[in-house]
Amino acid sequence: MTAGSGPFVFASDRSNEEVDPGIFRQMLSYGAELMICRVTFAAGAKGSVHSHPHSQATYVESGRFKALVGGAERELAAGDSIYIEPNVDHGTTCIEAGVLIDTFSPLREDFLADAELVS
Repeated sequence: MTAGSGPFVFASDRSNEEVDPGIFRQMLSYGAELMICRVTFAAGAKGSVHSHPHSQATYVESGRFKALVGGAERELAAGDSIYIEPNVDHGTTCIEAGVLIDTFSPLREDFLADAELVS
């Protein structure tokens, strides 16, 4: 079991890893049952369609995105959010540069495996 991030995590102490062209992920707080990440997108960047066994809720902090979830596609802007059930295909295209806040339950151990958490 992964120990977790500890009770306080400062964004300035966490690295941003480029996970796809124009997409940078910053892992923030996490424990065995929950993880939160900040994902920064350049305009035009695409998060490929994929699925995973985790529940995911995503909040649009800034920018505009075209999101595909389970075959339905919608445009999202700051303040909007989506919920993605486990094993449902989903992906996104960034229309206007912005930031998504992704939460996962349980935590994405695959994200931790190759991550450099401290900048």
